[in-house]
Amino acid sequence: MPNDFFQFKQFRVAQDRCAMKVCTDSCLFGAYIDVAGARRVLDIGAGTGLLSLMVAQRSEAVVDAVEINPEAQVQARENFAVSPWADRLRLHAEPLQHYAAQQPYDVILSNPPFFLASLKSENAAKNTARHTGDLLFEDILHFARQHLTPQGHLFLLLPPAEAALFQKAAQAYGFHLAETVEVFTYRGGKCIRHIQTFGFAPVGQPLSRRLYIREADKATYTQEFIALLQPYYLHL
Repeated sequence: MPNDFFQFKQFRVAQDRCAMKVCTDSCLFGAYIDVAGARRVLDIGAGTGLLSLMVAQRSEAVVDAVEINPEAQVQARENFAVSPWADRLRLHAEPLQHYAAQQPYDVILSNPPFFLASLKSENAAKNTARHTGDLLFEDILHFARQHLTPQGHLFLLLPPAEAALFQKAAQAYGFHLAETVEVFTYRGGKCIRHIQTFGFAPVGQPLSRRLYIREADKATYTQEFIALLQPYYLHL
């Protein structure tokens, strides 16, 4: 059974109210997102607030977070309030479709609902967090097209099949894929997620590479994973 909280080096994430708990691929995503020089960041589907907290730790940006689930809204707001960056973290308790951004964003990020075809669970909160019923890919793209700065970037974390669908949809909204990072559980293991970076500028050939969480022994973290997560994980 997951713990009620996850302790990082500089902050704690309480997660007892949230259906979707802190997980390795989300932590990796939060550590990978490029926020260098960003002044405004938007986290779509904040959940516990994990990703917002991670990018706040290594930037000076004001971070807005949108969340639709009432329990997750309370959780994220509490996690923000006790963090060292409470003055730069703002929770917006409303659907993305209703959120009226006041200024454009340099970075928009999301670990969105993604199970398009799988069976839903009996847990309604988990369904909202994992399935696209309340937040469609087109909603993210429509918002980003209107509210991302011309030089800004949109970052997504998705399983491989859904990532391919998102990439296709993004083209219709004027976005170009700049990079794909294929995330593997271990060397020789399964690709579980794609980290995608989109922008408005045309790209001749998008960058593509692999990132392994563990070595082939399935126990030892890779040096790349350690380098990314060392600023966050207590025991790295």
